[in-house]
Amino acid sequence: MTIRVVLADDQPLIRTALQLVIAETTDLEVVGEAADGAEAVRLTGELAPDVVVMDLRMPGTDGIEATRQITSGPDAARVLVLTTFDDDEDVYGALHAGASGFLVKDMALDDILAAVRIVAAGDALIAPSVTRRLIKEVTGRSRATPPRRAELGRITDREREVLTLVGRGLSNAEIADTLCLSIATAKTYLTRLLAKLDARDRVQLVILAYETGLVSASG
Repeated sequence: MTIRVVLADDQPLIRTALQLVIAETTDLEVVGEAADGAEAVRLTGELAPDVVVMDLRMPGTDGIEATRQITSGPDAARVLVLTTFDDDEDVYGALHAGASGFLVKDMALDDILAAVRIVAAGDALIAPSVTRRLIKEVTGRSRATPPRRAELGRITDREREVLTLVGRGLSNAEIADTLCLSIATAKTYLTRLLAKLDARDRVQLVILAYETGLVSASG
């Protein structure tokens, strides 16, 4: 099955580089290119791609608002943000808008392609540099607002342990190893957490782990 991709970036050089490398794959296909957020929303509605690779800083409708519009509907395309992170506030805003992943533009092209496949499969990922910025932003906000601890009352002690490890950036395999579980069981706990906490994906669980005070910047 071919993964259909829309590229949204106001820099033609970035779009061209991604287009060329995707053209060499057998499982990815660029079906549209957008130079701003409004065009990205329009093309997504017309072409129904699986993944939109989204820049944050674009003229007119920015990547955050475009992401919000794209992910708000049923059977929405997944959004993978590819940014230079000029503003941490933008990163935080795009997470809440529904983005499923964050990468930096200086990453290897093969890593970006792998991320597109991961997001298309329904998983989520955050580059380590983004996680550090997210932690900084969330902990900065938590000093001004009380932690959302009430939401932890929805989950069991074991699910809380799993959420803590998700918040610390562990993979399913690492969680299974830490808690002496099978990988299948770790995935089951993750599925339960997504349902109980009404989270779209792993990215939102990471946010929740910090906003509830379950995980702190110091670990």
